[in-house]
Amino acid sequence: MPDSIEHSQELIWQIVNSIPYGKVATYGQIARLAGMPQQARIIGRILSRLPSDTRLPWHRVINAQGRISNPSHGLQATRLAEEGVILLKGRVDLNSFQWQP
Repeated sequence: MPDSIEHSQELIWQIVNSIPYGKVATYGQIARLAGMPQQARIIGRILSRLPSDTRLPWHRVINAQGRISNPSHGLQATRLAEEGVILLKGRVDLNSFQWQP
């Protein structure tokens, strides 16, 4: 893996790890914070490759509409609910729950 991709991946992991308990961030927000505006899909791709036993709070990253991108998984909604993040009609109220670093 080229150094720049590896560096970007590690930076993304650090940003995701910074999202506080009970808060969410969007893929686009993570991309902007990582200096990669317009690259939200890369964030999703990187997070989708995490090992199943990761301790990284990947479940706190959702799409720009406040929705879980892969709702069939179920684990993400469960973990968010355990943290007090409310999903109404499949959406998180970003005004209430979005992380503002």
